[in-house]
Amino acid sequence: MMFQPVVPASGYTGWTFLQRTRETQMEAFSSSPVLQRETDYFREHIAEVKSAEDLVNDRRLLTIALGAYGLEDDIDHKAFIRQVLEDGTLKEDALANRLADKTYAQFSRAFGFADLGGLTGTSGFADKIIARYEERSFEIAVGEQDDAMRQAMNLERGLNDVVKGSEGTDARWFSVMGSPPLRSVFETALGFPPGFGAVDLDQQLVQFKERAESVFGTSDVAELAEPEAREKIVRIFLARNEIGNVSLGVSGASAALTLLSNAGSLYR
Repeated sequence: MMFQPVVPASGYTGWTFLQRTRETQMEAFSSSPVLQRETDYFREHIAEVKSAEDLVNDRRLLTIALGAYGLEDDIDHKAFIRQVLEDGTLKEDALANRLADKTYAQFSRAFGFADLGGLTGTSGFADKIIARYEERSFEIAVGEQDDAMRQAMNLERGLNDVVKGSEGTDARWFSVMGSPPLRSVFETALGFPPGFGAVDLDQQLVQFKERAESVFGTSDVAELAEPEAREKIVRIFLARNEIGNVSLGVSGASAALTLLSNAGSLYR
């Protein structure tokens, strides 16, 4: 039986509890027999994988490889994943570089089949992928209770991946915009309306940078990845998310005023 994360409340109250207990809950979650069986298999066999074909032909290994990067929904798209891995990321026209979601490039780069001849047998590789997989799996379990909490949990790793994988303010914002989880957090925290993603891409970039400067005090993604700035993003995101999900049994205007009153300090 899998350990079920405890999330006693929504919004920032639930977030602070989760942060206090995260390490203990993660330990219990990672010790679940089902999860341990799969991660042990990955640790024992991943070094035998020498090519993208080897990886996609072993569903148990591929499940953890994709899950570590939040790409688990692609488990049945073997030909697509194989091409992402075989193209690598060094060529401008590589498939991963042409996709809007830059997670595929991170995934391809991590396994390095095309870029570096394969990294699956290198020291620490299995542990790195497993750690990411366990963390993402825990987030999914949390998300089954509160999806906003899952998105908030992804923020640290997501922003760090963007900073490591891209250079320059604009390139990093395009990476944020191309990552569905990060985009969702920023769109909510910055107060963009539904359908904002249909706006011209260059205009979106301008708006993201201008609003980030106004709300967070900086439009530099590297600065937003720092702990203090990241926590501010989470507080505003969760506050706005709660306002957007006010119970139908309460006056929307009244509830919004109450939440804004209680969350007024979040914007300072």
